[in-house]
Amino acid sequence: MSIVIDEKKLLGINGLGRIGKLSLWYHLVARYFDGAVINVGREVGTRLEDLIHNMTTDSTYGSLHTFLHGRSGRQCAIEMIDREGLYFSIDGFTIKILTKERNPQNINWKAEGVKVVVDCTGKFLDPTVAATDPKGSIAGHIAGGAQHVIASAPFKIKDKTKANDELNPTLIFGINHTCFDPHKHHIVSAASCTTTGLANMVKPLLEDAETNRVLTASMSTVHAATNTQSVLDSVPSTGATDLRKNRSVLNNIILSSTGAAKTLEKVIPQVSQFGFMADSIRIPTNTVSLIALNITFNSRMAQNGKPYINRDYICDIYRRAAEGSQKGLLVFSDKQNVSCDLLGSPAAITIEGNEIHTRTGFLSVPTEILQSAGVSCSQDINIPVTHAKILGWYDNEYGSYVNCLGRLAEYIHSRID
Repeated sequence: MSIVIDEKKLLGINGLGRIGKLSLWYHLVARYFDGAVINVGREVGTRLEDLIHNMTTDSTYGSLHTFLHGRSGRQCAIEMIDREGLYFSIDGFTIKILTKERNPQNINWKAEGVKVVVDCTGKFLDPTVAATDPKGSIAGHIAGGAQHVIASAPFKIKDKTKANDELNPTLIFGINHTCFDPHKHHIVSAASCTTTGLANMVKPLLEDAETNRVLTASMSTVHAATNTQSVLDSVPSTGATDLRKNRSVLNNIILSSTGAAKTLEKVIPQVSQFGFMADSIRIPTNTVSLIALNITFNSRMAQNGKPYINRDYICDIYRRAAEGSQKGLLVFSDKQNVSCDLLGSPAAITIEGNEIHTRTGFLSVPTEILQSAGVSCSQDINIPVTHAKILGWYDNEYGSYVNCLGRLAEYIHSRID
């Protein structure tokens, strides 16, 4: 029996992994959407209750009952609407499960009444691949009747000559989401958890008149484990170049790479004007990660002879951002936090105020270099340069990333004619 959820606002979710499940949890709280149609692409367990059990329990965030209702003892109201049609509700939020198709082009989103789909599989990340590709494509969702699709990861485009940021932009809520054009942007990326945190960390610095003259920057993310890592040591796949990805996530600190800096250029183009390096250090925790941002500014000296950009100046930048343009997305904390303190925090980034440090030195420019540049000068010039180290926490699963992803989905749906 085919059941179509008769609701005005329905969200499609493709994939029920970490981001897919937690996206459902977000929308159960936010309630912008009236319901969700979730494509799992296969049967789970032996009965519908097995899937519901998976959807309502979590080793990181606890049970859905506690997540939604605290420790009052109140249970979520789960109502079976049509067991055969895999159609039920949680606290009045209607959910329909699809299990038959794994290829996006074969999922009939139009028949389900879904206009916006969030693809959380991590498998379909090339918007240039044809919708009819037998292996599947993110464009297949459009062929299936969806109007807009959001990839919950950065795009990975095999043929770089086909990349088109104008048609397939990377959007981060609170950074550049208002660039969305419903008539042009049908497939977009919501970037990554690290880029989401980093963008909110960098934005207020580039908007300040003193700190927007950046010479160079780098970041390291001390990142919680993900399902892309091996629980125990495993044999690398054919052609693998990074052998560390196959080492046990349980008992190792693992050096890794991240495309966060490159993706950052797509949402804040100014970043491309200076050098930005990024790397990742995987650690055996389940969520909440930490960005260590090192950034160097072309500075100046104050009238008292001290550096104009100092720790207090940068703290004030973040305090103003937290109270103003980035309220709710950026938090400035004076507390001495550890990672568990930020579990579930909806902020894209929480600045660790106690650990902001700056040092100012001088770059000596010899007269011969000045003269070669056409500058007449009788002596060397010393240019003040200020280096800052800034730390920021982000819950790379539900808190930071899924909240921003959910708000982006709501915004895109609200812009549909």
